[in-house]
Amino acid sequence: MTENKCLAGKLRAGQTIVSAWASLPSPIFSDLFLRGGYKAITLDLQHGLLTTAEARDSIKEIINGGGHAVARICVDDFKNASWLLDVGAEVIIAPMINSVADAKKLVEFCKYPPLGARSYGAVGATMATGVSMDDYFASADEKTLAIAMIETPEAYDALEDILAVDGLDGIFVGPADLSLTVSGGKRVEPVSDASLAMQKDIAEKTRAAGKIAGIYCVSKGHLQHSKAAGYQFMTFGTDSTLFINAAAEAASSLD
Repeated sequence: MTENKCLAGKLRAGQTIVSAWASLPSPIFSDLFLRGGYKAITLDLQHGLLTTAEARDSIKEIINGGGHAVARICVDDFKNASWLLDVGAEVIIAPMINSVADAKKLVEFCKYPPLGARSYGAVGATMATGVSMDDYFASADEKTLAIAMIETPEAYDALEDILAVDGLDGIFVGPADLSLTVSGGKRVEPVSDASLAMQKDIAEKTRAAGKIAGIYCVSKGHLQHSKAAGYQFMTFGTDSTLFINAAAEAASSLD
């Protein structure tokens, strides 16, 4: 995969990417997202219903369809971060990265030495893309991204130090959890004025550090606000929600 065709290259070139969010356990949803016009699909292994095997098959479907595969791992599941990259994911999003130590652990599993300690042997990625193992290895640290989720007051307070971690490519805001944790568990308000101001500050600091700013968007309005705030990588459109809404609209025609 050439630099200008990989997701990392597009983002570093200043493109804005909107990714679908896949939570259902079948590669067919990745195929449908691609047919619908999405170029990137984020597989949610933290809260979604996908197993690692289903994520593997979805990643292959995404690559074969000409799209970009992103994977959100479970909390502290760094070993599967390496495995998902080996399978062919281009981006790993890791939740609950609250400190420099957490960020360094993510980099350790996502980057090859000397940046990290990822083990050599990306069989799935090389088979799916048709590149040799040596060619994949030579450019993997540039063409794959390690992204830390910022979703707690601890992470927000440590943001600039986290962004300074060598090998970390960017951040991804979880706006629901950020509002929940900042309020001490009292509110889930991802688009309140206070939440939006915090999100804007995070984007500005991330861009100032020369890194990629990403966010989960909860509505079309939030998507537009996030773009204006400086976010380059945004997720919007979840398979389960889209299907339920479309089904409800179709069913209502019977009334």
